[in-house]
Amino acid sequence: MNTSSSTNEPTLAVFTKNRLNPAYAAARLGADRVAARLGARTVHYVPERPDHVGEQQALVDKAIAARPEACLFVATDAEAMIPYVQRLNAAHIPVFSFVNRLQGGEWVSFAGADDRALAVRIANHLFAHLQQRGRVLVLAGTHGSISGRDRLTGFAEAFAAAPDITRVADIAGEFLQDAAQREMTRFLARAVPFDAVLAANDAMALGVIEAMSAAQSVSNRSLCPIVGVNAVPPAIDAIKAGTMLATASFDAMKMACLATEAAVRHLRGERVPREIILPVEIVDRANCAVWDRPFEARELPVWDEVIATK
Repeated sequence: MNTSSSTNEPTLAVFTKNRLNPAYAAARLGADRVAARLGARTVHYVPERPDHVGEQQALVDKAIAARPEACLFVATDAEAMIPYVQRLNAAHIPVFSFVNRLQGGEWVSFAGADDRALAVRIANHLFAHLQQRGRVLVLAGTHGSISGRDRLTGFAEAFAAAPDITRVADIAGEFLQDAAQREMTRFLARAVPFDAVLAANDAMALGVIEAMSAAQSVSNRSLCPIVGVNAVPPAIDAIKAGTMLATASFDAMKMACLATEAAVRHLRGERVPREIILPVEIVDRANCAVWDRPFEARELPVWDEVIATK
């Protein structure tokens, strides 16, 4: 747990799943930046063991004891965290869901994206690059993650519409770069042929690149087309370098920014939307310049502009 300031202004408890996925680092930064601009403070609650349900449950109890004015929440496990969201409800702490929509309890507003539609779009982009023919390996996310579930649903929809694209296998990459590198290395040792990789987030795509690059010196195999989701800066670098074909912009920083502003506005007595869904954008070498900057330098969303489109 860490705190962004030491003022007496409204406190927002921010729950994210781990410190390894750059998308969550971006989310925490976005919450900090918007809270500072609006005169609030953030306290971050992050499990030391990535995505650990028991640790997040204990952190909820710790946050309730600290009595924040509001809570921003990404659940480590959609089902397991329902009773703990309900504990926040019972403590009369308003909850704001972001990135992964909460599956139980009450929340004021959700800021996120359509994971299924996003997955269909990035899969179709890869399939078009393959000219609708080839063998594709899938890197799946964490069990219990709503984003992971919905992205696999979108991938399945895209595969069903592409009869000459074969789904070779699914690898559990846990949404983490190290895990994806480890599991991809094991898969490569099996010498199963494939033509491209469809990863459910950028961290896993980057892990695949590391594994395949390490294997090149042994097998002389070149990198295949690889796509991911998130548009984090390392993925943009990989796209520019030609080691990654494309990514989809699932902007966790913007989602956290919007959830933070929704929380502050709610505390001020303003009405906020029940949900704020960001549009799907595919990022490749043709347009990646827009995303080619560190999170600290990326523009914050303008509330009135985003809400005007809803």
